[in-house]
Amino acid sequence: MAKQIDYFKTFATISKALGSTLHLEEILHLIVESAVESMDGKAACLFLADREKDVFVEKAQIGLSKSYLHANPVRARQTEGDLVKDGYIAISDIDKDPRVENREAKKKEGIASILVVPVTVNQETIGVLTLYTATRRSFSQYDIDFLNALAEQGGLAIQRSTLIERIRGNTRIFRELSANINASLDIKEILNNLTVALANALNMKGVSIRLLNKQTGEMPIVAGYGLSDEFLYKNKGSIQSNLNQTLKGETIVIENAVTDKRVRYKNELKKEGIGSAMFVPIKTRDDVVGIIRLFSAEPQHFPEETIDLVNALAEQGGLAIQNASMLLMLQEDKKNLEQDMWIHKSWF
Repeated sequence: MAKQIDYFKTFATISKALGSTLHLEEILHLIVESAVESMDGKAACLFLADREKDVFVEKAQIGLSKSYLHANPVRARQTEGDLVKDGYIAISDIDKDPRVENREAKKKEGIASILVVPVTVNQETIGVLTLYTATRRSFSQYDIDFLNALAEQGGLAIQRSTLIERIRGNTRIFRELSANINASLDIKEILNNLTVALANALNMKGVSIRLLNKQTGEMPIVAGYGLSDEFLYKNKGSIQSNLNQTLKGETIVIENAVTDKRVRYKNELKKEGIGSAMFVPIKTRDDVVGIIRLFSAEPQHFPEETIDLVNALAEQGGLAIQNASMLLMLQEDKKNLEQDMWIHKSWF
């Protein structure tokens, strides 16, 4: 019963921290500290996956030496593969379990038993939470469930922190790009600034803008960045049906240009090195006057907040176009007025 009360207090403390602090490091340290204290462990470590290097990297730990952590990084894919089977890895005796790697280093560190559970975000494993004990131990289902629950708290903290950072980043991008868009009243300069800024801010391979000529029904390229002239000007609109949908005000997202059935000219996109695409309408008032096309080098999922950000910037672009058009009209009206006044004065 005492152990269960300790567990309850642990969750109460972590839940309070989640609700009162935005510092991810503090929450993750509290989780590994709680694992050790509540489960009578020697040490605990929360690792996050580094996909490029295929290893788990220490994010928060207590009780382990730096020499142990840095000497033999945990291999990510192999560990994840072992976790798939049972949802955890329980090693009661490191001397006898064949799955143990770097056995001598663990013995030198004073480790006897290990329990590993996944840290997940949106059903994807992004890391592991590992408990180490100094004496040999057979882990109960209650131990496994508790460590899993702590790992879930870690996943929630990471997810929330990532979301907050993304929102902050998007807000900063929006301010910077909006200022960039509105820094000029020259339409060509506005649109060129927009393509460059979007590509750099969102790490896109390239961005292009088409504006609609309502008299001819054509939609020529008016600005582009990061894409070849062959793709921009010779390509007939690789995904023409989606351009038509976007002209009706709909944002189209192609997460995988190779497998998506809506993509007609897959070879052209492959040759250009394009994996994903997004088409966003440019509006002035209620009319769609053009389309922004964003292309990434690799297939990717576009988060909802990124789609919202691009739509908001497209609206800013539409307003800038509208303002520039009004200025041109005013300049033309002023010119006509001055001409009329000159003619009027010439009567006298």
